[in-house]
Amino acid sequence: MARTRTWILSNHPQGNPTYSGPNPTFTLTERELPPLKSEQILVKVLYFSNDPAQRTWIKPSKDLPGERHYVKPVELNTTMQARGLCEVLESTTDALPKGTIVLARVNWNEYAVLDAKDANPRPPLPGGLSLSHYLGAFGTTGLTAYYGLLVIGEAKPENRIVVSGAAGATGSMVIQIAKKILGAKEVIGIAGSDEKCRFVEETLGADKCLNYKSPSFQDDLVKATDGYVDIYFDNVGGEILDAMLARLVLHGVVVACGSISGYNSAAPTVLKNYFQIISMRLQIRGFIASDYLHKAQEVTDIFIKALNEGKLTINDELEHVVPTRFEDVPKTWLKLFDGSNTGKLVTKLIS
Repeated sequence: MARTRTWILSNHPQGNPTYSGPNPTFTLTERELPPLKSEQILVKVLYFSNDPAQRTWIKPSKDLPGERHYVKPVELNTTMQARGLCEVLESTTDALPKGTIVLARVNWNEYAVLDAKDANPRPPLPGGLSLSHYLGAFGTTGLTAYYGLLVIGEAKPENRIVVSGAAGATGSMVIQIAKKILGAKEVIGIAGSDEKCRFVEETLGADKCLNYKSPSFQDDLVKATDGYVDIYFDNVGGEILDAMLARLVLHGVVVACGSISGYNSAAPTVLKNYFQIISMRLQIRGFIASDYLHKAQEVTDIFIKALNEGKLTINDELEHVVPTRFEDVPKTWLKLFDGSNTGKLVTKLIS
């Protein structure tokens, strides 16, 4: 009978998650796989998607009650949730023959048995692009950026737009959609190093990018947003969100996509500029990309057209693929929180 190695959630983390030492967050185990039933597939995982939202799925219930999650939290002693690209090794369905590449919620398993209805086949991408981009630009990340900016934010060409986490998976797509597809009046990125800012400006096309780790960041932000801006696409929360509340026009919009600055911290987010939400009649609009999954193919078609027209850059620079042994899967995932990656962080499983 087939077996698989599996990473389970063994303890709720207090601060940064761990995978070794006392009371580790994740523990590596091995288990048997069930035999295939009708309309099922056996898959080998090729790539894992690494997403900041996964950190919220393992919060203790006292921090975030289960009913306030948008997906069911990971239960203790069960497999850590994750999406992945997989190869079909065995199949009992004609729809997904052996050798098919599928995208599925496969969780942190080396091998898995899936219902065929829960696995989506993924054809080759144009221009010989790596299939790993199905976890980023051509996946939920791209969908998040497109619908977050254009539907939730209602961005228009005459808008000035600020994007935090601009060198990250979602931010790098928001910058390009805003500048190259929408044609926004001005697009300003915020990133964590001068090198990342050069990437945001030179590769992604932002009008300017600010290094939030610079001692002059607050002054730089005020200068860059002189006259104020219309939309702030927020991927980080915390102090940058607070600063941006003071840099929005009357009736300005915050697109609340993520809050990675606080995911590993128990400290509350303090908004010193909260009153400006009232005085400037600001709107903070939260959203979840899964609400728009039925639009995924439409967005993929838009991106392919933009790619062919030179209005979108999708290449190796937009993803950070880390060759990883299965026993190091949590180690690669934790790179999300140390600021080391540019673009989409992808785990590539190796022997």
